[in-house]
Amino acid sequence: MNRAKHETGIANSLAAAGSSPRPKPREKLTVIIPVHDGGEELGRCLEAVMSSETRPDEVIVVDDGSTDGSAEVAQRYGAQVVRLSPPPRGPAFARNRGAEIAQGEIFFFTDSDVALHPDTLGLALETLRGDAAIDACFGSYDDTPAAKGLVSQYKNLMHHYVHQHAAEDAATFWTGCGAIRKTAFREAGGFGEEHKKPSIEDVELGIRLRRQGKRIRLVKAMQATHLKRWTFRKLLRSDILQRAAPWSRLILAQGGAPKDLNLNASARWSAAAVLLFVLTAIAGFFFPIFFLAAAGMASVLLVLNRDLYGFFRRKRGWFFLLGAVPLHWFYFFYSTITFGTVAAAWIPVGILRRGVRGERENATGMAKSSEVNRGG
Repeated sequence: MNRAKHETGIANSLAAAGSSPRPKPREKLTVIIPVHDGGEELGRCLEAVMSSETRPDEVIVVDDGSTDGSAEVAQRYGAQVVRLSPPPRGPAFARNRGAEIAQGEIFFFTDSDVALHPDTLGLALETLRGDAAIDACFGSYDDTPAAKGLVSQYKNLMHHYVHQHAAEDAATFWTGCGAIRKTAFREAGGFGEEHKKPSIEDVELGIRLRRQGKRIRLVKAMQATHLKRWTFRKLLRSDILQRAAPWSRLILAQGGAPKDLNLNASARWSAAAVLLFVLTAIAGFFFPIFFLAAAGMASVLLVLNRDLYGFFRRKRGWFFLLGAVPLHWFYFFYSTITFGTVAAAWIPVGILRRGVRGERENATGMAKSSEVNRGG
């Protein structure tokens, strides 16, 4: 009798063990890097990826029509290379091609001029594997950019500060150092390939993700070193043509923009203050009393951005701060002018589109009304 009970107990234990849920398979990680003439920076990027504390399951480099041997550099580091024929079609197109063949359940995007910190990939996996409700995450550049010079240091430190002071529940995405689940990426339709140059394709993807109810986390400890050397000319071209102009069109098309990152309340008030500063300073040459108003606007700008300017001073000292402040004010000025220019061209188009849409809706309503009347 005891033996029968013992055998029954063993059988029940085995059944219970068989019915318990099996551990979920580990989600694989694919790193995707678009490159066009990456130069020596691509080697430093891949060196950082391959020496990460958490090794990726797959590294895909998408060579977007390079002519400098970038594909061969990637192959030497053991990456899988996808070669796209010239002319280059932009990082959005290249990333989508890499994502099409990726085997991992998590995609990690970075750029060929970025060197990940040793723990960056691990932090991304920890974030996504640790919370199934989070669909994507991204980090920031660190506060030790590789390139020297005022413009390079200012541009990268500015990016670091903005991301480090933004909300962790993010409204956008960033591909300099960002991860996303394959399912969320494909449901959103990937990157918009209308962006032929490095632009806001990651921001636009993030907005689509949020509209679909997806969650994006800004992980501030997830950092990377930017290797790019900025010149004043490159800064203007990037900020105006590849950021401010497409951002303005997106804001107008969406009917608004997230109030975070470089579009928070302080930035919006600073943009208005810069315009008033310029206008009152010009007026001061004709009516000197306006110089007092210009001084007042300058004081407002210093107060609004005192935390940022304190950060600049602590990191690089007073001389750097004296050069960075005019660059920052100039950024507000040309970004605001760009938005105004785009809006002036966009408003008539928007009115026309609303008119056409209204006419279609009216025609549809009249047709339905006619059908109802006929049916009565």
